[in-house]
Amino acid sequence: MEKNVTVPAKTKKGGLNPVITMIILIAIAMGIFRFVFGAEGNFEGGDVEKGNPLNFLGIIHKGGVIIPFLMSFFFMVIVFSIDRVIALNKAKGTGSAEKFVNDIRALLNKNEINKAIELCDKQKGAVGNVVKEGLTTYKALENDTTLNKEQKLAQLGKTLEEATTLEMPTLEKNMTIISTIASVGTLIALMGTVIGMIKAFFALGEGGGSPDAAQLSVGIAEALINTGMGIGASAFAIIMYAFLTSKIDDLTFKIDEVGMSIQQSFSAHN
Repeated sequence: MEKNVTVPAKTKKGGLNPVITMIILIAIAMGIFRFVFGAEGNFEGGDVEKGNPLNFLGIIHKGGVIIPFLMSFFFMVIVFSIDRVIALNKAKGTGSAEKFVNDIRALLNKNEINKAIELCDKQKGAVGNVVKEGLTTYKALENDTTLNKEQKLAQLGKTLEEATTLEMPTLEKNMTIISTIASVGTLIALMGTVIGMIKAFFALGEGGGSPDAAQLSVGIAEALINTGMGIGASAFAIIMYAFLTSKIDDLTFKIDEVGMSIQQSFSAHN
């Protein structure tokens, strides 16, 4: 009968609350759009509605009601990316994760499990937590006389897998938001583009034989501003998602690497 020697899992918490953060960032984006980009000084004669923009801020404001949401996408990517960078740095623990893995492997080769556990306590972070779970189980299984070698290896592998699974939500929290922005940003921008083109064609048809060139240009400009903002937000989100994913993959690779070393060491010394 298989004996469970794993340490009870602890609930992982931390990171930004996504709903509250997004609401705050949307509100900030709307405030900037209204009071900074929509300031009277950015338009001829101080007329926000009909005056021509005098600078880049005024030009962006002419993009219409979709622009604040596209701006909030930029803010979300920045804020959640910073949050993930901080979380990943904590997950690496103190010092170099690469050196930690090499030191653990060296101690395992000498079968110095207690020293390896002490090193995990100093390192901390996700890598240290997973390794410590594995090493604690390693010690418990060494003294277990009820299981054969294959069962012990299976139990050790299960412990490492469960410990890794427990750490992954902490590493990947809010990554879905960044990936969603990467795909949704262009769709929201397309909505703004369509609205701008509707205004342009409306101005074209409203004038009969002599279309209103000013209104036509405003509609086309609104469409292009939304397109540009949407492409920029999506591209930024794609870049940050790829960067953060590579960092997470690097950490999980180190965890898998040292986990394999723990199992090999147990097989060699028991």
